[in-house]
Amino acid sequence: MPKFTYTAKDMNGRTLRGGVEAGDKKQALDVLRKKALLVLKLEAVGKGGGVFSLFTRTKVSTDELVVFFRQLATMIEAGIPVLTSFDILIEQTPNPSLRQVLSDVRDSVNTGVSLSEAMMKHANIFSALFVNMVRAGESSGTLDVILDRIAVYTEKASALEKKIRSALIYPAVVSSMALLVTLVLIVKVIPVFKEIFIGFGAELPRPTQFIISVSDFIRAYALLMPIIIAVLIASFRWYLTTTKGRMMMDNLKLKMPVYGPLLRKVAISKFTRTLSTLVKSGVPILGALEIVAKTAGNVIVERSIERVRESVRDGESIAAPLERSGIFPLMVTRMVSVGEKSGQLEKMLSKISDFYDTQVDTSVDGLTSMIEPLIIAFLGIVIGGIVLCMFLPIFKISTIINF
Repeated sequence: MPKFTYTAKDMNGRTLRGGVEAGDKKQALDVLRKKALLVLKLEAVGKGGGVFSLFTRTKVSTDELVVFFRQLATMIEAGIPVLTSFDILIEQTPNPSLRQVLSDVRDSVNTGVSLSEAMMKHANIFSALFVNMVRAGESSGTLDVILDRIAVYTEKASALEKKIRSALIYPAVVSSMALLVTLVLIVKVIPVFKEIFIGFGAELPRPTQFIISVSDFIRAYALLMPIIIAVLIASFRWYLTTTKGRMMMDNLKLKMPVYGPLLRKVAISKFTRTLSTLVKSGVPILGALEIVAKTAGNVIVERSIERVRESVRDGESIAAPLERSGIFPLMVTRMVSVGEKSGQLEKMLSKISDFYDTQVDTSVDGLTSMIEPLIIAFLGIVIGGIVLCMFLPIFKISTIINF
C-alpha cells in the first residue's frame, strides 16, 4: 500500500508531521480528516525527493504566470468557484511543471487551506509579493481584482526586464567575438610572425617582444588556463553570495558611469510600482515595505528600504527616510510626500513608476547607441594594436634596407 507524508494542524493549532498508508491520496486525506487534522501538505513517499530532485527544477516562465493569473481572475469574476477554475486551468496548461504546481495548490485548497497559504508552499513560483496580494484579496473579497492586478504588475516588470536584457545582448555578443578574434591572433598568427622574426636576427621592438611573450605564455599554459579561469570565476561567484561580496558588487553597479544611473532608475521604477500595487491591494504599509525590500534585487537599495520601514514603524512618514537614503531623487520623495498628505499614495507611486519606465526606455536606447561606437573603438585599439606590434619589425627592416 502506498505511503504518504503529511504536514497538518490539530485542533489546538499545533503543526504535526508524519506518515500514513492509504490506497491513494484521497483515502489518505479521509484518514487524516477523521483524526480531526487540517492537512496543509500531503505527498507520496519518494515524490520529488532523493538525489534526482537536485537535477529537476520547476521551470515556469513569467509569460505563463501572467496567463495563469489573468485566466484565474476572469473565471473568478465570472462566478466560477476556485476549485473548478483550477480544474480548468490544469487541463489547458501545456507546461507539465506548472500543471503539477497547480494540481498541488488545488489539492491544498480542497483540504480547506486558503489559496494564499496553498501558494506559499511553492515560493519558487509564487513570490511573497503574490502571496500577500492574494491574501489581501481573500480578506477584502476582491480576489478577482487582485489577481488581475498581479497580472498587470508581472507584465510590466517582465517588459522592463526584457528591455534591460536586450540592451546588454549586443555588447555581450560583440565583446565575445572580439575576445575570440584576439585569442586567434595571439595563439595562431603571432607564432608565425615569431618564426619569421627569429630568422632576421635583429633586435625586436619592445611592443613586439611583449606581444610575443604574451603569446608564448598563453600557448604554454593553454591547458592550465581554463582551469585557472574556472576557479577564479567560481571563487568570484562564491564571494558574491556573501553579504560583503553582494554589497561590494551592488554598490559598484550603482556607481558605474553609464550603467549605474540606468540601474538606479530601474530600482526606483520597481520600488514604486511594487509598493503602489501592494498598497492598492490593501496590504499594510509595513508589510508592503518588507516585501518591496526583499524584491529590490540590490542589497544597497534593500538596506535603504529596510531603514525606511524602521522609520515608518517608529511613526515617521515615508518621504523623509526616503530622502535621507540618498538613493531616491528629490522629485520622488516630494511626490511621495504629496501622496501621503493627500491620501493618494498609491496613485503618486504609480505616476512615479510610469515616469521612470519612460526614463528607462530613453536610457536603454541611449545606452545601446553609445555602446556601439565604444565597442568599435575598443576593437580598433586592441586588434589594431596587435597588428601594429607585429608589423613594427617589418617597418624597421624596410628602413635598414633603404639605408
